[in-house]
Amino acid sequence: MKNIFHILVTLLAIITISCNTNKTSIIKQKNEIASTNDTIKIANKDLEYEVIIIDPGFTTWLNSMAYPRGFYTQSYLENKNRLYINEWNNRFLQPQRYSRNLYEMNIDYDPNIDYGYEVNYLIYNYMIYFQNNYRQKLWGHVPLR
Repeated sequence: MKNIFHILVTLLAIITISCNTNKTSIIKQKNEIASTNDTIKIANKDLEYEVIIIDPGFTTWLNSMAYPRGFYTQSYLENKNRLYINEWNNRFLQPQRYSRNLYEMNIDYDPNIDYGYEVNYLIYNYMIYFQNNYRQKLWGHVPLR
């Protein structure tokens, strides 16, 4: 269960953003990606955010089971992430109904911010991994991979 806490902390760090740019403009992102063991880190100095996903098995799952980058459009990933994160946040707000071990933090994901393809790709795939690995169904059909 400590791993779940790290996952949630990581997802929150992914989505928590201090953005000093105009949200309606198209933002060119310069992402720095580092991966070590089961930790994936994405940093964007222009948007002032950092994404860290820590979950044993996620990196292996991502490399072996996830569809390759470019399979989905960024628009598709953004729409799915919005649905998954909305349901995640609804569950976070209902601790009497959903385990705090799984939904420990609210995720701040602003659909008006262009996070770029890589961030949306990793969040989407983490949500698929999370749903399959922890037997949760956040929204709609969950691909089994």
